[in-house]
Amino acid sequence: MKSPRRFNRTLIQHALLIAAPILLGACSSDNDPAPEPPPPPAPVVNVLPAFVTGTVAQASYDGSSDDLLTAGLGKTGLAGAAPAFAVPATPTVAELRRNAIYNNYRALIDYTVVGGFTRLYGPNIDINGGDTLGEGKVAGTEHITVVDDGTGRQNVVLMVQVPNSFDVKNPCIVTATSSGSRGVYGAIGTAGEWGLKHGCAVAYTDKGSGNGLHDLSSDKVIQIDGTIDTATVAGKKAHFNAGLSEAERLAYIAAFPNRVAYKHAHSQQNPEKDWGRDTLRAVKLAFYVLNEKYGTDIPAQPGKKEVVITPAKTIVIASSVSNGGGAALAAAEQDTEGLIDGVAVTEPMAQPGANTGLTIKQGSAAAVATHSKPLIDYFSYANIYQPCASASAQAGPQINLAPMAANVQNRCSALKARGLLAGTTLAEQADEALAKLNAYGWQSESNFLHQSHFRYATNSIVVNYVNSYGKFKPSDNVCGYSYANTNVTVGPNLGDVIAQSATVQAGLFSTGNGVPPTGGINIVYNDSVGGAKWDFLALSAGSGAPGVGLADFALDGALCMRSLVTGKDAVSGAGLFGTQKSWSDRVIAGMGEVQLTAKLRAVPTIIVAGRSDTLIPVNHAARAYYGKNQVLEAATSKTRYYEVTNAQHFDTFIAVPAWGYDSRLVPLHVYFGRAMDQMWAHLKNSTALPASQVVHTTPRAAGVNVTLANVPVWAPTPAASDAIGFAAGVLSIPD
Repeated sequence: MKSPRRFNRTLIQHALLIAAPILLGACSSDNDPAPEPPPPPAPVVNVLPAFVTGTVAQASYDGSSDDLLTAGLGKTGLAGAAPAFAVPATPTVAELRRNAIYNNYRALIDYTVVGGFTRLYGPNIDINGGDTLGEGKVAGTEHITVVDDGTGRQNVVLMVQVPNSFDVKNPCIVTATSSGSRGVYGAIGTAGEWGLKHGCAVAYTDKGSGNGLHDLSSDKVIQIDGTIDTATVAGKKAHFNAGLSEAERLAYIAAFPNRVAYKHAHSQQNPEKDWGRDTLRAVKLAFYVLNEKYGTDIPAQPGKKEVVITPAKTIVIASSVSNGGGAALAAAEQDTEGLIDGVAVTEPMAQPGANTGLTIKQGSAAAVATHSKPLIDYFSYANIYQPCASASAQAGPQINLAPMAANVQNRCSALKARGLLAGTTLAEQADEALAKLNAYGWQSESNFLHQSHFRYATNSIVVNYVNSYGKFKPSDNVCGYSYANTNVTVGPNLGDVIAQSATVQAGLFSTGNGVPPTGGINIVYNDSVGGAKWDFLALSAGSGAPGVGLADFALDGALCMRSLVTGKDAVSGAGLFGTQKSWSDRVIAGMGEVQLTAKLRAVPTIIVAGRSDTLIPVNHAARAYYGKNQVLEAATSKTRYYEVTNAQHFDTFIAVPAWGYDSRLVPLHVYFGRAMDQMWAHLKNSTALPASQVVHTTPRAAGVNVTLANVPVWAPTPAASDAIGFAAGVLSIPD
């Protein structure tokens, strides 16, 4: 069912058409001639949106040898080893697309059978939950274009997939904005799969981040089609060019050899501020593509199509996960044209901005002390304390950081030496660091996950977003950081900067996630004592003996980054000055550009988050955004929030048994599908949205299959003990 505002508008138009001849007859004489019938309305011509830079490329997939969802791999291929390139040094465009789909699909889910893949979800599972779709290949057409301001610096990639099952009489569109900093296939396994299975067109965008590498030493770039060429040859076909003059580039690599730049970090565009706009543009492109495909020919205008699929007749669901989920919410906030009918997202990276009117309470505990912080604020805080906190007994056994246990201890002692911790023993310092994280908004359920997140995510996000928000060039080396491949051979040169591998680089479009560490590229701390080093092995000059330093995960750099985010020295609290002050001003301005409003204007919205989310803590994102929406629009809001216990951000981490996630956590992806199903039923059949609630799950034993008993459905009417409440500015979350 369409939104009431569009339905009412249609009724009024029909009523006027019926009433017009009656009113005309009442005002005319019996002797007057009958009025001439009005001429038929002129056809509405389908026009390529003005924001599209060039042409829209189209490819057809037969659903057998190749397809939209699995690139011809099917469920079996997606579950197996990554397919090889015929010639690794020069993979074809088709091979790069295939492997990009393979890697992006697996990156967002637990891809193991015991975790639920091919049993509870996957290409073979139909819209009713049955295993009836075989390999799950989807035939249809794929349409890709680029949006830019004419400089080649933006090059936002938009893509529309139209399955052959699309029903022109019952049109629907689902957005699938990429998660993280991934390329245009970044949401293929979440919103993409759901939309294709339901016969909907899927509107994708890489939202201006994408997998854009510029190797500054060789001057090679990744092009829009995934292939590698020189920046000169690629021109505006490059995903990203660092924008350095030739003199700047040569001077930089002379001082810092073998460095690379990445689009999200170094495009100097702060692309996040436009994620909502990009998502709306993907929807508009989908309408254009659909009308080119299904519109009727206009005889008087050869080659032109009449618009037959309109927003008023089409169900449009804005969806995706993580950053893509935040983009869907931003799009709904910015949708002044009534394109979006509903929103369904999980674990959204939503920054609600100032939220002083909200109090968050869980169970009988005191109000949450710290909530609604900007992304880079809580990440730069975690970047200081997470490695030390991982040594706490409350965080469980050391797994991910065990090989660097000495560095963990060094970080704790270095924080103590700078007055940022008070404990005297390692145990006391680790417990204190963990307590600081809990006080800053992380749930205690996240304690075990801090070590893996510091190892694989936290420092990456900090370097990426500080550079992005401040619109820095790679040559700025902000806080002493850069990107490069590093030596993996154990010995004295471990962690040293090395050159890119041409063969690895050739496949980065399909293997990279858009933000280092990725594809062998790591974060390098240029200011490490003794020379540039992988930041995890770097020695801070401000720690340890003078001139010797201490291997403390580059604490000097982490503190510098924190200072730029807060505008104050991270140790002394004093104001900044000089270059650091001007850089901080730029970062803070960029942070301001991306804050959301939480004003959804009664658009039906479902937000799902895992209580144990350590990457995007619920108190800073899902709870905070939902709470602000209630503060501002409680009387008219149609937003629902479902919080799932024993669930977190990275389902793919559950697929690694050695990490211990499998016996602690359930796959949140199951609830993504349910959120989409719920929104579909609401928009199509007016099925009521269940009230906001906590869903209590049951983890399984290690090595045992996840079953539906582990992941119960939310209740149509939650029990009082599970119901999430809001009154007088207080968001109440049950234990």
